[in-house]
Amino acid sequence: MLLSIVLLLVCYAAPCVVAGDRFCKCAPTEPCWPSPEKWNYLNSTVAGKLIQNVQPAAVCYPGPYQDPVRCDYVNSQWRSQDFQSTAPIGLSYPTDSCPVLNLTAGQQPPHDCTLGDQPVYTINATEANQVTTGIRFAKRYNLRLVIRDTGHDLLRRSTGYGSLQIWIKYLRTGIVFQQTFSPSGRCSKSNWKGSAFQIGGGYTWSDVLEEAASRDVVVVGGGTPSVGCLGGWMQGGGHGPAAHDFGLGADQVLEAQVVLANGRVVTANPCQNPEIFFAIRGGGGGTYGVVVSTAVKAHPTNKVAAQQLSFAPLTLDSSSMSDFMKAIELIHNAYPDLSDQGFSGYGSWALRSPTPLVYNYNYTLGEQVQSNFTTGFTHTIAIFGKTAPEAESIFAPIASNFASSFRGTFFFNTTYSSFPTYAAYYTALSGIASPIGTSAALGSRLLDRKALTSPQLGETLQRVVGAPEEYTSVNTVFVGGGQVARDGADPYSGVNPAWRTAYVHNIVARGWVPGADEDEKGEVYRDITEVKVQAMKELAPGTGAYMNEGDRFDPDYLEDFYGQHAPRLSSIKRKYDPSDLFYCPTCIGSERWVEEETGRLCRVEGYTEK
Repeated sequence: MLLSIVLLLVCYAAPCVVAGDRFCKCAPTEPCWPSPEKWNYLNSTVAGKLIQNVQPAAVCYPGPYQDPVRCDYVNSQWRSQDFQSTAPIGLSYPTDSCPVLNLTAGQQPPHDCTLGDQPVYTINATEANQVTTGIRFAKRYNLRLVIRDTGHDLLRRSTGYGSLQIWIKYLRTGIVFQQTFSPSGRCSKSNWKGSAFQIGGGYTWSDVLEEAASRDVVVVGGGTPSVGCLGGWMQGGGHGPAAHDFGLGADQVLEAQVVLANGRVVTANPCQNPEIFFAIRGGGGGTYGVVVSTAVKAHPTNKVAAQQLSFAPLTLDSSSMSDFMKAIELIHNAYPDLSDQGFSGYGSWALRSPTPLVYNYNYTLGEQVQSNFTTGFTHTIAIFGKTAPEAESIFAPIASNFASSFRGTFFFNTTYSSFPTYAAYYTALSGIASPIGTSAALGSRLLDRKALTSPQLGETLQRVVGAPEEYTSVNTVFVGGGQVARDGADPYSGVNPAWRTAYVHNIVARGWVPGADEDEKGEVYRDITEVKVQAMKELAPGTGAYMNEGDRFDPDYLEDFYGQHAPRLSSIKRKYDPSDLFYCPTCIGSERWVEEETGRLCRVEGYTEK
């Protein structure tokens, strides 16, 4: 009886659906769904910025949007981040509800094109008050709400069946440089005395890095320049090529403007709304409010030396493959000491890659002859304040070990380069927009020194990569240590504490062939969760995972993604968003909700609204 009264009170405040004893968000097929007149009214209150969403690839399917010429264009741009990010529901890693087709090649639709788990409507917010309006509309009509910046998300947190989406990509009020940071309200607890950038809205790191380069300063941005500055990247932690030397993206935030669940726009810094300040600095995006502006640290630039290393077995017999795995283990063993000496960077390796991973360029008789390796390892690592010869000298003991252990059985290629500034290094070797537009299953683990030097490391890496026919890709994000570790002393950092001891964020991913059915995809997801990620958990049981590139089916996501901060973050969530207006999978508060097979979002069984 008490539960029924509570639900009645909740539904009195806003239209809702009660499924048995559960409270649910309103879905498009139900009577509670707002009428066309109400959507039109919303559109009038946001200056005509409401969009009724259509899948980008709908032009390839029979129906009112079919356009073969436009379909050819969409197909040609499908793997472009710029294209996907400018579509209201374009995604870097699309779902399968409306895949693009190659009509020129005669490809036929596998099924009808539907919105699937994509939002029904989008507010293309260009002002903070439009964000407030969208929040209040979703609250009034009990709608699932999705917050989106660039759509560069791996865990489908920028999607949601039957939802209203607030899109902040075009909310842009400027990028302002402050030679000396001046906190709002003269906050005495803001101890940053250096320079800063005020980033007003949905800019990408390419926008801000350009401004930083023109002033000879460094900002910690994403390794991919098309990533948004304010969204899940920053709020989930945010790694990049400069993180080892200057800290994670979340730890760069000096203050922010945030639209809360009640529609208020507040300043969050150590003096004003410090709980929100803590939560948005690493506690996960789309959870506590909508960040519409930030001030971030700017650091003096420095010279950079970089090493590009790649190796591959010359043959694929069992002995060579065994040596290859030993070499992979050796380079991972070396990472903690390399980090402590100043190196950091990114790498990848595979037993069998669907595309070439290592290239061998030979110049014979003036012609370039290329031999490709689909089995191999490659990384690019860099060190600030050093020259190329100095970097080579630091790496020399490892190079000597490799030469003596694998001489004559591997192809090796090592180059060293010097750059006068961080911007020059980033432009040449790091800030490259990689192709997107495909789907895959992935998981990860943060690996500390104990894990990387463990006698079980080799066996674990073998379990992670699996058999060659699995086409598993392993990506090594070698950015821990240094300032990432030192920032663990920041009392206002909500970053997963596992980052503070980690040297490597290890990502494992597998895809599937086009046209794979749900059973085949399910088997890949199971392998990632139960075999590959589980192997890393056994190697590093006391660490965790980076939430932005973690396993979205991780049964222990609260512990793995948030660590010891989970209880505090949950308390902040309940205080500022008690009805869970802001929801996203694997985010704080999501444990109180479940998605039905239809996609409708409902409270878990037995949960009582508080």
